[in-house]
Amino acid sequence: MSRRSGILEFAVLGLLRESPMHGYELRKRLNTSLGVFRAFSYGSLYPCLKTLVANGWLIEESGAAGEALAPLAGRRAKIVYRLTADGKEHFEELLSQTGPDAYEDEHFAARFAFFGQTSRDVRMRVLEGRRSRLEERLEKMRASLARTRERLDDYTLELQRHGMESVEREVRWLNELIESERAGRDQQRSASDGSAQQNSTSGESGVLPRRRGSTPPPDASDDTSK
Repeated sequence: MSRRSGILEFAVLGLLRESPMHGYELRKRLNTSLGVFRAFSYGSLYPCLKTLVANGWLIEESGAAGEALAPLAGRRAKIVYRLTADGKEHFEELLSQTGPDAYEDEHFAARFAFFGQTSRDVRMRVLEGRRSRLEERLEKMRASLARTRERLDDYTLELQRHGMESVEREVRWLNELIESERAGRDQQRSASDGSAQQNSTSGESGVLPRRRGSTPPPDASDDTSK
């Protein structure tokens, strides 16, 4: 499986986890909502869908189910793709992966599009991995520019500067996201610690001391008589 087809499968599974869709609606969401799959055509999408169906990760539904979702003309509009339980499990497994592929340009964009369904720890690892990858790229770009600056014409030099500025902007953006994730994690930890401490305090204050002469509870009376 090529890297690009793997990205497409990941995105399709993620979109279908939200709701069943026609192939037409899937392509529309890939091209507009995610914003990183403009080069994908029906010629790429439908073989991908067939593969996912063959693997048991999707099922095809037709007839009334398709007509209820969207009144689209044509035979293809009547086919609705729905995620199976195995497909959901497979997508969650893909969502938890934080290997080097997750830091590449298109794959990172696809992963980021589904951060709302991703755990905080995985989000942090992907963001930090992406930042590290871009910092390495930026260092190489600076070194290359320093070596070739004198041999470049003004337009080529400006193009290289533009590329470096783009990478620098994304690194700053990633820094902000990472700090935000850390702040959210710290707040969650503080809230959890505060809740535990409050429960502990409530437990201590909730046990009132027994006044002298009062009748002991049944279990305490039994212990005294022994």
